[in-house]
Amino acid sequence: MDLVLLNTIAPVAAVVGLAGVGGWVFTTWLRVKNGYPLENSWGKAIYPRASDEAMERVKLISQENAQLRAELGSVKDRLAVIERIVTDEGHRLSHEIEALRRPAN
Repeated sequence: MDLVLLNTIAPVAAVVGLAGVGGWVFTTWLRVKNGYPLENSWGKAIYPRASDEAMERVKLISQENAQLRAELGSVKDRLAVIERIVTDEGHRLSHEIEALRRPAN
């Protein structure tokens, strides 16, 4: 009886143990891949040493971020002008265009 019970439980325990180890390896791989710090046995973050290559990469990404923010601001301004033109009444717009065509005195 005990041997039958052991033969039934042992494969299940082995599969559960392997699934746990596999899950731990997978989550550790995801953390490393996405740049999250690893943790020691006390839950404290273990940060990798900063290299010159990593610092240069951060600098380039920061510059690109600033450029994209400036471009986004420009696009927002242009969109506001286009929205104003589209929602503006047609006769008012035509009067403003004609006023611009007249020479200034």
